[in-house]
Amino acid sequence: MKVVTFNIRCDYNQDGNNNFQNRKDIILKKLYKEDADIVCFQEVLPHVASWLKENLRDYYILGCGREKDLKGEQNTVAIKKDKFQLISMNTFWLSLTPEVPGTRYEKQSMCPRSVTELFFQDLETEKVYYLLNTHLDHEGSEARVLGMDQILKHMKKTVEQKEQAGYGKIEMILTGDFNGYPDSPEIQLIEKSDFLRDLTSGMEGTFHDYGRMEPPEKIDYIVVSSGLECSEREIWKDCDNGIYLSDHYPVSVVLKNI
Repeated sequence: MKVVTFNIRCDYNQDGNNNFQNRKDIILKKLYKEDADIVCFQEVLPHVASWLKENLRDYYILGCGREKDLKGEQNTVAIKKDKFQLISMNTFWLSLTPEVPGTRYEKQSMCPRSVTELFFQDLETEKVYYLLNTHLDHEGSEARVLGMDQILKHMKKTVEQKEQAGYGKIEMILTGDFNGYPDSPEIQLIEKSDFLRDLTSGMEGTFHDYGRMEPPEKIDYIVVSSGLECSEREIWKDCDNGIYLSDHYPVSVVLKNI
């Protein structure tokens, strides 16, 4: 199972030669070539979500906007229709009131932060998985720590409930732009957890600001539960005449059940 995390960069026509309109072709070419089973996007605006639906017809395109009217940026998950059966999909917010759209922690930027979560079943193996895709706050480590702590507690509780309900052993996948370096408190929460491990540990950085950030900052992650192992991992560094896939390098891993 090939899983990718991909901050596609919010499209406000602000990036000159690397505006989204100029990146569309290279993005689609790469996605078609790699043929990933699951792609977890961040910074997807409504018109980009529509574009994904128009062009990735072999995938379910799942997610909603993070604002109180369910518009704005979303953490979109693209999942192969012919490989997986979708069991459920939900969005919750990183806040004290996670079911209330657009809510956020007090010590946070003005941007609400949300999580797209889904349970799905592999049609061939009948194995059930739990996937979460998020984008943590870009301004404050405290908000990122609160958000990550909320996510980890939510994951553990939710999976325990599903397993007790009869779903069998469920493996977990957490992806996203966490906006934290590997040694930051928010990422250390993952390291200290007793049920997740970072598959991107030791990899190069991912945020490169269209080639201007050298070396790139490592802030994009794919984290999994203990029943999954990584057989391949790769950073997508494609660039065509100065046009990049995004201002972040996507990260791809191939997962296998242990």
